[in-house]
Amino acid sequence: MAISDVSLPVKWGQFLKQLADDHQVDLNSVISELCEWAFSNSEGKKQFEAWLDDAFPPKGWAEDKASDAGARERAQEEEMEEASEEEVHEDRDYNEDRELKP
Repeated sequence: MAISDVSLPVKWGQFLKQLADDHQVDLNSVISELCEWAFSNSEGKKQFEAWLDDAFPPKGWAEDKASDAGARERAQEEEMEEASEEEVHEDRDYNEDRELKP
């Protein structure tokens, strides 16, 4: 499958174009070979997919991540509130015990 409309960042486009010119080959051939080399093994493919998922999450993943992060934050807040309430109860119990002792 050929993709004919690809935009490259200026500095990389210039670099690849210079390489193509130096080797007297078409820029498309250089890019094709670059991709072939980069994805020639399964580990390279996995690393690229992991990077791509992180950099540009598939549709719905960003919302899921945000939702998960919000749930974690709420759970942490609840834990802090519970710990704070326990402290208050412990202080109250301690003060009541002190008041009851002669």
